[in-house]
Amino acid sequence: MTRVVVTDHAFPAVERERAVAERAGAEFSQHRCRTEAETAQALTGADVALVNFAPVTAAVLAAMAPGATVVRYGVGVDNVDLDAARAAGVAVANVPDYGSDTVADHATACLLALLRKLPAYDRAVREEGWIQPAALSPLPGSRSTTVGLVGTGRIGSAVAARLAPFGFTVLAHDPFADPAALAARGIVAVGLEELLERSHAISLHLPLTDATRHLLDDAALARVRRGAVLVNTARGGLVDTGALVRALQDGRLGAAALDVTEPEPLPADSPLRRLPGVLLTPHAAYFSDDSVADLQRLAAEEVERALAGRPLRCRVA
Repeated sequence: MTRVVVTDHAFPAVERERAVAERAGAEFSQHRCRTEAETAQALTGADVALVNFAPVTAAVLAAMAPGATVVRYGVGVDNVDLDAARAAGVAVANVPDYGSDTVADHATACLLALLRKLPAYDRAVREEGWIQPAALSPLPGSRSTTVGLVGTGRIGSAVAARLAPFGFTVLAHDPFADPAALAARGIVAVGLEELLERSHAISLHLPLTDATRHLLDDAALARVRRGAVLVNTARGGLVDTGALVRALQDGRLGAAALDVTEPEPLPADSPLRRLPGVLLTPHAAYFSDDSVADLQRLAAEEVERALAGRPLRCRVA
């Protein structure tokens, strides 16, 4: 019998996914897989897998039915071994367009909060009773502030559009973007080194690949203008955690807003939990009632295509 399996999820329910399976006459099950062994056991003989963060390794893929399909809840597929999937004849699809606006909202909110030093003011008032506004200087206005976006895909572009009314100078580093097209939207294309050196705030919007892993390491962060702030709503592995801690401790970075970390969840003893300049959210940038509904709907529709033998909408392998 055809099997549809949800390896792991963070939703209140998966009734839409269950309904798709039932309409196709397929068996349906859901799990809370975290390890390779748990995932392989859950997916043994499965025809379609819906995956959030469970590790889909070569061993897991080998356990699936011939010609199976993996649908990743979300954009990134770094927890899926794409080369092994191709070798095993397993199709892989993602959902790249479900929550761009929500992530952009979250990233922009973090940027504005850090640039206006809202967490620092809040902490000072709570701990000291009151302070003079100038106590946290320098605090440049938006027209004197430069924001650097690393990546200008759906989310990076949406962040730029949200920042435009404030009057920031917006730089972007994206080797795949057309500089003229960026300029038409008021964005200045620059190299990564220049972006790091000029920006008061840096926001990351690119996938995690072998080429981008630890893009911000000690050497890169040494180039950052002193006191700049960093926002990461993309992938934790883009930033070397040790280098980030050192840059925050020595004041090279003034603050950081992290929705994603390496590792994730953030360990209880991580220095990032204790540093006063760090604003943490639990991989929640994608989350809103609307975006989650869209994610589950689009993922379920991809499952329906797979079960019917139709081409996948967003196949990546």
